[in-house]
Amino acid sequence: MPVPLPRTLRFAAAVAALCTLAACGGGSSTSSASSSSGGVVKLQLLTGFTGPDRPSYEALVKSWNDSHPNIQVTMDAQPWAAIGQKLPQSWATGQGPDLATPSSDPAAVFQYIKTNSVEPLDSAVGTGDGKIDSSAFPEAVTKAFTVDGKLYAAPANLATLVLYYNKDLLQKAGITAPPATQADFIADIMKTTLPAGSTTPTQYGISLADHATIQMWPILQWMNGGDVVDSKGCATVDSAASVAALTQWADLVRKDHVSPVGQTGADADTLFSSKKAAFEINGPWAAAGFRSAGIDLGIAQVPTGSAGAVTLGSTVPLMVAKSSKHKAEAEQFLAYWTGKTAQTDFSKASGFPPVRTDLASAVTGDAKTFADALPSAKLYLAGLATGTKVDNDVYVPMIGKITRGTDVAKATADAAKQINAITGCQA
Repeated sequence: MPVPLPRTLRFAAAVAALCTLAACGGGSSTSSASSSSGGVVKLQLLTGFTGPDRPSYEALVKSWNDSHPNIQVTMDAQPWAAIGQKLPQSWATGQGPDLATPSSDPAAVFQYIKTNSVEPLDSAVGTGDGKIDSSAFPEAVTKAFTVDGKLYAAPANLATLVLYYNKDLLQKAGITAPPATQADFIADIMKTTLPAGSTTPTQYGISLADHATIQMWPILQWMNGGDVVDSKGCATVDSAASVAALTQWADLVRKDHVSPVGQTGADADTLFSSKKAAFEINGPWAAAGFRSAGIDLGIAQVPTGSAGAVTLGSTVPLMVAKSSKHKAEAEQFLAYWTGKTAQTDFSKASGFPPVRTDLASAVTGDAKTFADALPSAKLYLAGLATGTKVDNDVYVPMIGKITRGTDVAKATADAAKQINAITGCQA
C-alpha cells in the first residue's frame, strides 16, 4: 500500500537512488535546474511514485507535454527515503527540480516552508484558465497545505482507505456480505481467524500493519470517538474513548491473534495477497496487485462504529521550488494537473478518486468506492507542524507496545506526555 507511504527499501536501491539525485558519476540528474532551449521551457518534476500507479502519473505528464509543446515536463520517480534525504538540502541551496512531491506525508510542507525553499501558490489560485482552483479541493486538503494564510502545495493525489476483503474466504465462513458495523466487523474477523482459538493461525481475520505503512490504527480509534490530538495539538490519545478503542483492538491482536503482530505495510499486503487474511484496510493503489494475485476481491466502506462513518484520507503535496527559474510555467502545470480533464483521466487510469470535489459524476469503477468515502475521510495529524515527529517517535512505538502486552492506559498516558512535549501543548 505504498502511497503513498514507503514499504521496503533495499540498501542497493537506496544508494542508486541517492546517486541519481546527486548526479553521481556525472550523469544526468533531477537536481539540474529548469532550462529553456529554442523557446521551449523544460521543467524537472521529482516524485516518489515508484509503485504500480506510476504509469498513471506518467500518462498525466505525457498528456501535458503533448498539449503544451513549449513547456515540457520531465518526471523522475525515486524512493521516498531518497527524496527525503537529498531534496531538503538541494532546495535550500537553490538547486534541485522545479517541482517535487517532497514526501508522502502532508506535514512535510512545514519543513520546506521553514527553510524558504518553496513558492507560495496564491498568485496562481483562481477559477480561470490556467489557474489552480483550490476551491475545488476538499477543505481538509486545502487547510493542510495552507500556512499563515498562504497555499504552498497542490494535491498530487487523493486517496481514502476502504475495506478490502477476500470473497472466497468470507463465503467459506458463511458470511454473505461485507460488515457494515464495527460489531459485525469484529465478529467476521473472529470467524475468519482459523483454526479458531489457535495462537498460531494459518488464516487471519485481518491483516493489520503498525509501522512503515499508511496508518490504519487511527481509524480504529476514530470509529469509537477517539483521536490522537485535538485541533490545538494537545494529546487525546489517552482519552476514555481512545483507551477503550485501543484496548479492544490490541486485545484482538495479542489475545485473539486475529492479525500478526508488528507487520509493516508490505508484510500486511503480502499476507492478504497470499490469501491468508480475510480483510485488510487499504487504499486505491493496492487493488490491481491484489487482483493480479488471484484474489476474488471485494471493496467496501470501512465499517461504522459508535462515532459514525469515518476513514483516513491521504494526499501527497506537490510543490514549486523557490529557486525555479520558471515558476509561472510550473504553476500552469499544477493547474493542469489538478484540472477537471486531467483528474478525470487520472482517476479512470489509476483507480484513485479525483483531487477535486466537483467530479463525482465522472468517477467510475473502483474509484467510485474511494470517492464515496471522501465525505467521512479525515487526514491524520493534518496541519500539525510536528505531526511527523509525533507519528514516528510516539504513536507508532505506542501501537507496537500495546500489541505486545503493555497496559493500554499506561502506554497512552506516557504517549500523551510525549506528544504534548513535542507539540508544546500546555495541557
